[in-house]
Amino acid sequence: MYSDVMSTPERLISATRDLLWQRGYVGTSPKAIQRLAGAGQGSMYHHFSGKPALALAAIRRTADEMRGTAESALDGPGTPYERIAAYLLRERDVLRGCPVGRLTMDPEVTADETLRAPVDETLDWLRGRLTGIVAEGTAGGGLRPGLDASATAAAVVATVQGGYVLARATGSPAAFDAAVHGLLALLAPDDHRTPEV
Repeated sequence: MYSDVMSTPERLISATRDLLWQRGYVGTSPKAIQRLAGAGQGSMYHHFSGKPALALAAIRRTADEMRGTAESALDGPGTPYERIAAYLLRERDVLRGCPVGRLTMDPEVTADETLRAPVDETLDWLRGRLTGIVAEGTAGGGLRPGLDASATAAAVVATVQGGYVLARATGSPAAFDAAVHGLLALLAPDDHRTPEV
């Protein structure tokens, strides 16, 4: 399934990520991981102490990738409004959903403090990063005056995660796009138009 140039631990992590996405934690068995990764049981347990350790590595990898993708938009050029717009309007597979947000719907992940930690850390980081950008935009102009930076950052994260849910429920990215454009209209100062998708 995976390239022979990938190391065995990388194949195991990639397989676990794919299976967690498709089946959730309970549906991701060690045998299914081994089969998809093309690795034997001995090889799996040589690199990882068991399914929880492998799932943690896979969740951390997913969270790190999401953080990197978000940071590339949020740390890009432009005003605070333009950077938030770049984050909200970046290309996504909306109907597939958010790989990190989706983990919050897995009862086995949310019940396990260790497995949940990378998810919590990533969402906390995102809210914190957005809070700083909103504060910058309200202090220096470029965002609607009077915004509460922390509450607005939480609304941005909630809009993205809720937009994924609405898009999946309707089978169309239109619900996600409408939510994002509605939020951008609320954030923009009166003289600023929402960018087109």
